[in-house]
Amino acid sequence: MESSRPCTNCKARTLISDHDGNVFCSSCGSVQDFDNLQHHFGGINCPTGTFVHTGTAGSGNAYNFKETKIYYAKQSIENITSLLDFSPPKKDEVRAMIETITEGEYGQGDWFPVLIGACAYVVMRKDSKSLALVEVGDKVGCDVYELGRMVKRVVQFMELKLPEFDIVDSFQQAVQTCFFAVSVDEDKIEKMLKQGIFLVQCMMKWYLTTGRRPLPVVAAVLMFVAQLNEVNLRIEDVAMELHVGVATCKLRYKELLESLVKVAQVLPWGKDITVKNILTNAPFVLQYMELKSMSKRGEKKIGVENAGFDLDDLVGGCLSYEMEYGSDCYGVANDAQYFKLQDKSAPPRWTSDDLETLKISHECLSMIYSEYSNEVSIADSVGECGNNTRRKRGRRCDLFGCKEWWKGKSELSRKLLLKEILEKDVGLDAMPPSFVAGCLAYQRRREKIKAAKLRIDKIRCPQNNDSGDNGNLCISEGVCLGKKRRRRRKVYVDWEDLIVETLLLHRVQEEEIEKGHYNTLLDLHVFNSGNMR
Repeated sequence: MESSRPCTNCKARTLISDHDGNVFCSSCGSVQDFDNLQHHFGGINCPTGTFVHTGTAGSGNAYNFKETKIYYAKQSIENITSLLDFSPPKKDEVRAMIETITEGEYGQGDWFPVLIGACAYVVMRKDSKSLALVEVGDKVGCDVYELGRMVKRVVQFMELKLPEFDIVDSFQQAVQTCFFAVSVDEDKIEKMLKQGIFLVQCMMKWYLTTGRRPLPVVAAVLMFVAQLNEVNLRIEDVAMELHVGVATCKLRYKELLESLVKVAQVLPWGKDITVKNILTNAPFVLQYMELKSMSKRGEKKIGVENAGFDLDDLVGGCLSYEMEYGSDCYGVANDAQYFKLQDKSAPPRWTSDDLETLKISHECLSMIYSEYSNEVSIADSVGECGNNTRRKRGRRCDLFGCKEWWKGKSELSRKLLLKEILEKDVGLDAMPPSFVAGCLAYQRRREKIKAAKLRIDKIRCPQNNDSGDNGNLCISEGVCLGKKRRRRRKVYVDWEDLIVETLLLHRVQEEEIEKGHYNTLLDLHVFNSGNMR
């Protein structure tokens, strides 16, 4: 049978096929190249072609599609687990889990690296070891939410029950990571590690980690202990190292400072401690919290009245102290002994009963401390202006330069169970921030409901309303009172007030409005024509 294609040898259009399927020229008898491929249709294990073999390498070795896919899949597993610094046994465990999930078929495509990262995360969580999901997502190159969905599918398929995320282990790993390139003494790193574990578990007790991502909390505590021990560290660098947002880390850092300020209110000068100067007073606060946590249940709680202040040094030193303006910090370092909390192991020389005998109140002690601090600040300014050749001193002084304030003997300095953490007393019993915010939101909505009812009643019954009603709209008109002109208080109405008024007019229960589900209530009572009255 002639073909429209010419022969490659004689150019004659006399190409025919034999019973084997080979194409040759009937004029010259030459076999035509590239026309003898036999097509076979089937699965992966179908027979190969006659002259062309799938996956033929230059060395002559032949690999089918399945073997090639498995080879590249194992290479991807090796690369990703190496980026995560997995040991060889852990790599084998990840490979075995993937083989079980895919039934030995492995896979290829954009989804397969996500599966590798999810299995790696599950393997580490099974051994209660710290591995952040954001870190795995950064190595794999996928979104953290996509990786989280894959982790959930892997856990459900393998029927596993993962332990809770250990924030203390995450902090220990963060300390090793962030201070690896910084020249810090090992003793100081060990000290900061204990202080950080103490603060992390205090934040767990204060519910500052409940419902939040744990790594920003780790970054906030790490930044605080670094500043407390005068280690140069930026919160932006810590956030980048832990793969978390800088704004979230700053918010957790602010919450930590605010909690420490609340704890510091029990000190004699606690009313003067704010978020801005809490870092300067942090040694006093942490020492108080450490002694407070070491007190057992049933014992008399440590307070300002029986905290073990050394009244000999406090009263005698403050009244007869000679200022040495030529020394560093002008003797402020000796100020630490005035409010030093005595160790529970050693009995104090003065007890709370002696305060009544001496007739010295806590307000008096606080006044003595304030006057002494003012004298120190005046001496500081005089020293800077009086001698130009004197070395310029920094604004911050080491208040505990002569006395070690951190003991590290509290049980909160090492990892405890959550039940044990909640039983400890660190000087503050806080409520969860979400619960407090919810209570404030309920209170704010109740006030809006009350104001909306007053506005509605004023429109319906204007004769029953006073001129100074709080439910008035934004009124700026003046009232003449002789020579004086007094303006009424402005009450602004926003979109939420208008929604509350609309729901009240449609006879919605106040308990339902207080919950704040405005869209649902509007759909049910306002925009639903069947329920309109």
